[in-house]
Amino acid sequence: MKKLLITAVIFLSSVIMLRAQGELNEQQKVFFRNERSAGLLLNTDGFGLSYRVAKRTDFLNKKLFEIDAGTLKSPKEYKLSNPFIQGAGSFVFGKLNSVIFIRGGIGHQHELFKKADLGGIAVRYFYSAGPVISLYKPIYYRVLYLISPNMYEIKEEKFSSTIAMPQDIYSKASFTKGLNETKVLPGLYGKAGFNFEYSKEDKIIHAVEIGAQINAFPKKIPIMATSNNKLLFFSLFVSYRFGMVIDPMNPEANKLTNIFKRKKAN
Repeated sequence: MKKLLITAVIFLSSVIMLRAQGELNEQQKVFFRNERSAGLLLNTDGFGLSYRVAKRTDFLNKKLFEIDAGTLKSPKEYKLSNPFIQGAGSFVFGKLNSVIFIRGGIGHQHELFKKADLGGIAVRYFYSAGPVISLYKPIYYRVLYLISPNMYEIKEEKFSSTIAMPQDIYSKASFTKGLNETKVLPGLYGKAGFNFEYSKEDKIIHAVEIGAQINAFPKKIPIMATSNNKLLFFSLFVSYRFGMVIDPMNPEANKLTNIFKRKKAN
């Protein structure tokens, strides 16, 4: 996951640099500059989605309200498959629970450098914090039991010490198996980073964010069958954000479909 994150940062940075061609900005600007945006997140411990509302407080500052949802994974997770059975499904050996988080917070954004032209990049820093809830459900495996020299019985059960090797597993069970055993653990989160907004249209937002975040819980979340599970999840992240600047003087321009419309040539 870390290598994938580094590759994504390099690729997205290259895209931003190629867009910085210095075209003159002759568009009518929206000066209230409240924003709504969604984001695709890639973290060193998972991935997720984000929704954010940014309300302008003065010329360079905005107040942030955001909701995120994503996954939390252990660095010890490695996908395997049974090498002795053709067509066997993949699984993570020793995984006890799959974890997702939902969090909502309030934050602040400050603009360091404004766009000088259409091909420019606005640079901002931001931070946010608030409550987070983790939901974790047990993983069930389809375990092989030898009942005769050439015949196996498959039983769906949680990981335990009786499953000695990956060869004892055929595949993981359906995700819905164990949903009624889901547990909830509340905590707190904090996030900070830099936002690089590079859209060539004043009313549309296209941005890349990079930064660091932490999800903290009062006890360890049992992701793997090991004593090294964590209660603090620190990770680096990169995200792509897209959205729009809200114009209170022109409600028709605030439709979400406008994000995907190309600017018409004069």
